[in-house]
Formats: sequence, structure tokens, C-alpha cells
Amino acid sequence: MSRKAFNAEGAVAVGPYSHAVESGELVFLSGQTPIDSSTGKLVQGDIAAQTEQCFQNLFQVLSAAGLSPDDVVKVNVFLTDMANFEAMNKVYASEFATPYPARTTIGVASLPLGAQVEIEMIAKRK
Repeated sequence: MSRKAFNAEGAVAVGPYSHAVESGELVFLSGQTPIDSSTGKLVQGDIAAQTEQCFQNLFQVLSAAGLSPDDVVKVNVFLTDMANFEAMNKVYASEFATPYPARTTIGVASLPLGAQVEIEMIAKRK
């Protein structure tokens, strides 16, 4: 099976994976940590700043695939501290229009490079 992959200039891969892969009408976006593509380093700041950077990276991948946030149907959020849920949720709510995509938020022990949050998405072509 061949894969149709998308990579965005404004997103950073920290391993051997594509930023997104298309399968039929669905586009699966790899998890993005809050890496600033201009520096290649983790964004400094609180969970809100890190969440915003994750969305910037993900939306650049969506754009590279010819999609927009309105095409997102499912989101998975990984937090290293569930005490950050409310602050993450506030940023999250500002990134999408209603009705919001389906979502799961999971508490994890750690994330690459010491990130506090990682977000992955599934989008659907119209």
C-alpha cells in the first residue's frame, strides 16, 4: 500500500514519521509538540503558550494537506499534568468553531523534549 503523506514547513518532526498521512477521505495528523519551527526548540511558557504552539504547528500541517480546522473531526490531547486541563481547554475552545470536533484528553507520564502537551488530529475531506 502506498501512503500519501503531507509535511509542513512550519512543523517539526522529532522522529521518522510524516506530519500527516491520507487514507481515503481521512487525513491522520501526527502528534505535534510545542516546538517553535523558527528555533527548533520547545516554546517557553505556560501550558497556554505550549497549547497555542501545538495548534500553530497542526494548522500548518492541515494547510499543507489542503484542509482547515473546520475539517477536523477528532482530536487527542496528551497532558503531562491534568491540573493543566482548564488552561489547555480555554485555548482549545478558541481554536475551533462549534460544533467542536470529538476529543479525548489523556494524562501521560512524559512527552518528548519535556513538553507539557502534545496534540494529534484526524480530519476528513469534504
